[in-house]
Amino acid sequence: MKELRAFFFDLDDTIYSITDFAEMARRSAIKAMIAAGLRIAPDDCYRELQAVISEFGSNHEQHFDKLLKRLPSATHAHKDPLIICAAGVAAYHDAKPYNFFPFNDAMEVLRQLQAQRLPLGVITSGIVAKQAEKIVRLGLHQMIDHRLIFITDGVGISKNNPRLYETACRAVGAPPETCAYIGDNPPVDIDVPAQIGMLTFLCRRGGKYRLTTGKVEPTYKVDNFFDVLEIINRHYRIIPA
Repeated sequence: MKELRAFFFDLDDTIYSITDFAEMARRSAIKAMIAAGLRIAPDDCYRELQAVISEFGSNHEQHFDKLLKRLPSATHAHKDPLIICAAGVAAYHDAKPYNFFPFNDAMEVLRQLQAQRLPLGVITSGIVAKQAEKIVRLGLHQMIDHRLIFITDGVGISKNNPRLYETACRAVGAPPETCAYIGDNPPVDIDVPAQIGMLTFLCRRGGKYRLTTGKVEPTYKVDNFFDVLEIINRHYRIIPA
């Protein structure tokens, strides 16, 4: 059996569904903004918000401000745009405690791997504060080695660069071929770590990258984390930390 010395994972649409959560939270925000005085049909507002996110990126800090600037002034005439934006922001964050949950199979499998003392880590794109908040809200901070958290903005290396994955493998002190990574976006979660010889799992659960293809075949394609556990148990010998 081959050795497995570390298991790294992505967060968004791998450990939990950012696609489902984001749509629900953004629609809640729009509902709150309309209640605060914004005059527009919810679906029209949602489409314009999606355009803002597409143009400025999901990590932009002022989506709702940009949204109001793009809408006709008549939609918020005689209303304070700051209050309308604040209503949207508050509703978005209020959705987190009740709708921000990990996939049950992911947490169960990670618990089993943790029990076998396999080092667990995160490699994810985004702003440090936002991604760290996700780690805590999902309960992952109780399972992973905090020295094995690699957030692109904090490390200064993007997921398009194999150095990010090399850095993760060096941190655990293991050759890349004994380290595994699971993600949902083939061009960065499969093609790039494959360049240094890491084991790659493509998570095909769904999400915005479900139709995206890469240049390299993943080591394994899985539909859930129970598939991951079965593969590990069948083909790999875990080397405890």
